[in-house]
Amino acid sequence: MIQLNSLAIPPSNPSKVVIGMSGGVDSSVAAWMLKEQGYEVIGLFMKNWEDDDTDEYCSARQDWLDVVSVADLIGIDVEAVNFAAEYRERVFADFLREYAAGRTPNPDVLCNAEIKFKAFLDHAMSLGADAIATGHYARVRHQGGRVQLLKAVDANKDQSYFLHRLTQAQLENVLFPLGEISKTEVRKIAEHIGLHNARKKDSTGICFIGERPFREFLNRYLPRIPGPIKTPEGKTVGEHMGLAFFTLGQRKGIGLGGSQDGNGDAWYVARKDVPSNTLYVAQGHEHPWLLASQLFAMDASWVAGEPPKSGQYSAKTRYRQVDAPCTMSFGGQEPLSFELTFPQAQWAVTPGQSAVLYDGEVCLGGGIISA
Repeated sequence: MIQLNSLAIPPSNPSKVVIGMSGGVDSSVAAWMLKEQGYEVIGLFMKNWEDDDTDEYCSARQDWLDVVSVADLIGIDVEAVNFAAEYRERVFADFLREYAAGRTPNPDVLCNAEIKFKAFLDHAMSLGADAIATGHYARVRHQGGRVQLLKAVDANKDQSYFLHRLTQAQLENVLFPLGEISKTEVRKIAEHIGLHNARKKDSTGICFIGERPFREFLNRYLPRIPGPIKTPEGKTVGEHMGLAFFTLGQRKGIGLGGSQDGNGDAWYVARKDVPSNTLYVAQGHEHPWLLASQLFAMDASWVAGEPPKSGQYSAKTRYRQVDAPCTMSFGGQEPLSFELTFPQAQWAVTPGQSAVLYDGEVCLGGGIISA
């Protein structure tokens, strides 16, 4: 018999919870867990992208069918809502601006803050919800009149990195049923209760791009502006198709066949100089241009509603990165900008990505890497 960890104290009078359901196994099991806990559960399927409804890479129709099937099995009501206009305005427009400026944004972070925990939250409350829930691997803890965002128990699936811009108001009435269990246990539960999507492949990458080739997608919206590819020494070794199509640390798809100096090391994107439209590449994974002991971040957002004190913490500069010890201090626009210094240099710190700060298991918030 599968033993479930306690999600919350089951309400004596069932509270209404609206849960975002994607058609995947995570949100499906999360919905079932809530129902088992005694909540009145309503599933909400969010359609956030509609430009490619007839495209071979769009799975929205199948995902909706999966949601309906799961809802029928576990006995909950479900509805679909279209947030495509909000998504295009609040997330996709920013995504294109950042790429056009030579940075590499993380739209999933913005999607959580602007769509899943804003547009979705507002809609759920209009349905009379007492709380919302998602299938994210994270936890919340109510302490001292505030809400803390915590890492998930399953370190391999922890998604607090993507949730770090959520505010106290957004987290106050949120449930993360999967925060206390592992992905392995989630799939076991799905099989135990007979969910047809128990072995459904996890979605990867950016939601509106799906499995389609990334450059092919970007080329629909951003112009190709060719420019030189140079080495750190200034030697021109090729031509790129546009800075927007490359990101720091990228190894494949640069278009440089073999070694220029015979050492055989792979080429990596090391820098992008937007004013001169130059792409700089370096050979070797540990080239100095790919390592940074310091970063600056802007547009900071702090979960507690106020910045933490300067001091010793740990940070992630990309998802799935092992927490790196660091010293955090503030720049001239406290609390909107901060600086992180690492005793061990970090690899391919990328402008546009998020630097997320942690105090042990507590996610404090973070900002957008600027340099």
